[in-house]
Amino acid sequence: MLHYQPNKDEMTATAFTRLNSGERKLHVLLIQTQAENAGAQEISRLLGAGLTARGHRVSNLFFFRKSDSFDEPPDTFYCATRRPGNPLALLRMLWTLGAHIRTIRPDAVLTFQHFGNVIGAGVTRLVSRAPVVANQVSSALAMSWPVRTADIAMGSVGFFDRITLNSQDMEREYSRYPAAYRSRMVHVPHGFEDKALILSKDAARQKFNLPTGHPLLGCAARLHPHKRLDAAIRLLPDQPTWHLALAGQGADEARLRKLADELKVSDRLHLLGEIAPRQIADFLACLDVFVFPTQAETFGLAAVEAANAGVPSVVTDLPVLREVLSFEGKPTALFVDASDQAKLSAAVSRLLTDKALSDELQRNAKGLRLRYSVDSMVEEYIQILSPLI
Repeated sequence: MLHYQPNKDEMTATAFTRLNSGERKLHVLLIQTQAENAGAQEISRLLGAGLTARGHRVSNLFFFRKSDSFDEPPDTFYCATRRPGNPLALLRMLWTLGAHIRTIRPDAVLTFQHFGNVIGAGVTRLVSRAPVVANQVSSALAMSWPVRTADIAMGSVGFFDRITLNSQDMEREYSRYPAAYRSRMVHVPHGFEDKALILSKDAARQKFNLPTGHPLLGCAARLHPHKRLDAAIRLLPDQPTWHLALAGQGADEARLRKLADELKVSDRLHLLGEIAPRQIADFLACLDVFVFPTQAETFGLAAVEAANAGVPSVVTDLPVLREVLSFEGKPTALFVDASDQAKLSAAVSRLLTDKALSDELQRNAKGLRLRYSVDSMVEEYIQILSPLI
């Protein structure tokens, strides 16, 4: 599937004027499920900032706030203080969602994550005539069957005017969907913010109170079973000098702590909690190797950021990661079957000892910032919105 490139002759004069002249700019509403410092929220933050820099007004609407440390963008609204725990709370959240959309009166709505797409588009259609662009940042396999069924139905009948996918691997995954759904799909690769390493390794570790003088592995990810961070913890018993730092929060934290206790490596596991996007570069500067043993991804933004920053990276051998972690056909990370503990450990050891390999991966990764430009991502969304307004 080619990137969406609408013919300007197809645009109405009004739409083209609103997007490309200084007379009137759009008010774009970004809707997603929970407010936390994770990948989907980082993409919407970058997209919102890019649209704002071009003179458009951007509002952000979250169903609820999940993280107290969430670094919220300007003009942000919430529908509930926490995840609804009963039907009445859910109804109140939906009512507030509709009220916010009516008050904001957006020219266009962009929804993110599978619940954000299904619920956000459904309520938008009830209270607004704004076009809806659904951003598929969740693998179809990660959705429950009721949500997947709703997504297929809504995408096929036109609740979503466009559906963006962030990788060619996702396009292959969605290729079995109905033709009416696929006709709305557009490939828009994620852009990312350059997390250049500024601090020295020792200074960065002091900032996060991490040990110096020892090999430090790390990962920035939600603490969720799908991220398979237990595989990284299981590396520690056989390597008594290695330490592991995890930046993120999530429901899997208790299980990971218990595993570390059972393996008697709790003193070498460092759970930093969620950190703001502006702190990611300093966290990456701490690391000797970035370990990404995830079970499923649609893009793998954290791994792309780490490789681009020059951190030698070991990642799960998934087709989507081989796709995005390459530049001009050259790998920017070491791919391994992360379910095989011996192979994962050997890959990490190799990056810690083979400087030539680490240097080669770092050289290859310098091209990622060209391949995944934020400006290009923002421009593609403007081209998508133009004929819809």
